[in-house]
Amino acid sequence: MKNKFKFIFLLILFFGQRLVLAQNLNSDDLIKQARQYDGQVVTYSGEVIGDVMRRGEFAWVNINDGNNAIGVWIKTGLTKEINITGNYKAQGDFLEITGVFYRACLKHGGDLDIHAQTLHKISSGKIIEHKLDFVKLEVSFILLGALFLIWILSLFKRK
Repeated sequence: MKNKFKFIFLLILFFGQRLVLAQNLNSDDLIKQARQYDGQVVTYSGEVIGDVMRRGEFAWVNINDGNNAIGVWIKTGLTKEINITGNYKAQGDFLEITGVFYRACLKHGGDLDIHAQTLHKISSGKIIEHKLDFVKLEVSFILLGALFLIWILSLFKRK
């Protein structure tokens, strides 16, 4: 029995680095220290931006943490939790992705990406209403009028 515990202890000691929980990292850390995190399980959080690009059983999702966006390769079934993606008209769902980080993924043309294992929605996205800025509208009309006046004056000056 003691030998069994010693053996398990030695296994944990030897393989301990691989057994550590995934580290929650930002895109700057992943990009600057890509060699260090290559092949490691990481946790990355951010807003879903762009489209969910389905490719059979998998999909590409871009996650932006505010600094950079990283492509995430994820099972299509997990994307069902994504309701809103970020664009000009909407703020996307905020997700936490845990998966294997690749600095130069051979499956995907050597791109930096994360192969997601789990997805957790932290918060839902929302539609953004952009109000018309009447000050900018007035300035635009004033400038358009000035341009028209200059054009008219240049026509008279030619004659």
